[in-house]
This record gives sequence, C-alpha cells and structure tokens, in this order.
Amino acid sequence: MTKKFRPITPSLRKLVMPSFDELNPIKKRPEKNLTQKKSRINGRNNHGRITCRHRGGGHKRKFRLIDFRRDKDDILAKVASIEYDPNRTAHIALLHYTDGEKSYIIAPQGLKVGDNVGTTKGAPFKVGYCMKLKYMPLGSVIHNIELYPGRGATLVRSAGLSAQLLAKSANHVTIKMPSGEVRLIKEECKATLGSISNSEHNLRVDGKAGRTRWKGIRPTVRGVAMNPVDHPHGGGEGKSKGNHPQSPWAGFAKGFKTKKNKKKNKMIIKSRRKK
Repeated sequence: MTKKFRPITPSLRKLVMPSFDELNPIKKRPEKNLTQKKSRINGRNNHGRITCRHRGGGHKRKFRLIDFRRDKDDILAKVASIEYDPNRTAHIALLHYTDGEKSYIIAPQGLKVGDNVGTTKGAPFKVGYCMKLKYMPLGSVIHNIELYPGRGATLVRSAGLSAQLLAKSANHVTIKMPSGEVRLIKEECKATLGSISNSEHNLRVDGKAGRTRWKGIRPTVRGVAMNPVDHPHGGGEGKSKGNHPQSPWAGFAKGFKTKKNKKKNKMIIKSRRKK
C-alpha cells in the first residue's frame, strides 16, 4: 500500500510513500549478528574507478546479510518479522530455524509473521518454501533463482518481480523471466515459491530533491545543457535535437547489443528484445 500527503508544503504536493503496513511495527532495529558495516564505494569498481556516475553521499546504512543459498535442507523455520532493508527495494524476512540459527531472506508477497518456511524436496508448495526446480510443479510462480547450482540466487530479486516455470526437459527447465525472456536453467538450481514483496515500489514518488540525495543519488546534468567540449550533445544556438543518446565519451547508450557470451546465449530460447 502507498500513502499520499496533504499538499501543505511544495515537497508534500506530489509525495507518494510506501505505507509499510506489512512490516513488523514492534521490531525497529535489524538483527545485530546478521548485519555488518557497509563501506562507501559510491559507484566505484574494485580498482576505485567510477563506473556508475552520479553516486555519493546519502544516509548511513548497515548491510543486512541475506541468505541466498537456502542450504538448510529439511529444517523448518518460523518467520519472526518482516523488515525494511535500505539496501534493496524488496522487504526482508527474519527466520528463526528450529535448530536455533537465524537468517534473513527476501520476503515474498503474502508471507506473514508466524508462517513456517523451509528448504524441501517437494510438498508443501507454499509461498516462501525453497526447493530445486525439478521438484516444482509446472506453472509455479517463483523468484530468487540460481543460475548455477549451489552458488546462491542471482535472478529475480527486486521488489514485485516473479518468474514462471513453463516446462521441463532433459536436465533443464524452461522459465519465463520478468523481462519476457524465455530461457533454460539447470533443474538442480534452487528457487523460492511466490512473487517478491513491496510490489508497489514503482509507484513511489520522492517529492523533493533532498530525498533523492538521502538515497545517495547526486544530480545529473543533461548533455544538451553542456558545451561542445564537455559532451557530444553540447553546444548549438538554442535547443538542439536529433542527437543519438550517448555518454560524454561518445559511447552509444541504446540500439546495440552488449552481451557477447555465446555460451550463455544458447540457453536463451526467446529474447526479451522486441523485434
């Protein structure tokens, strides 16, 4: 659910915020043993070079350790709380396993405090249960999908997303991704049943520039507002148009493929690109 505000100030006029009704109102702080310090890399890679521009600043955060492997087979866990995570768009769920261990997972839509979840080899086929793709019934709505067995989920992890299990063949299953791409994945890979929570995340409107800065996003200057020396779109008397979208170093931003791995391309049955 989202909530709107009375426009008593300019920043509240178009503000749309999530209501957080599904979160646990009692628990305010994350589980201490499942958090760690989050270093500020601000769009930089492992060499310290900026690879994603216009990032920096923002509110201080703690990183929540999420269990993407779900490798505690046949051990049930109870959902202790549904919590907010500032590092991702989806909500997270705190699990208390029967053997005393605790962990965070990405919360599926419809999961409530007190529900039981686990990693099994079949039934029950309920929201939040994790299992290998070969055990899931056809037509299942899934998320948190592994690309390689045992490495942990890497696909379909953002708010509101889900994929669908279409078919099973020799050692592989066919899955329709949220983008519309249809691809093969090994049947030994794990996935979680259900769609991801916070499906109305895309309806959020920040309302003011300051809230965007709190999220660590810095201002972006349009290329057409620059001089010719600074950007390929710069210069001209008055407003110019008809330029191809590109970076300040004249690298085209749209209209060509960037994926070159033929070994991975053979697993794609239907591309997400519209022809």
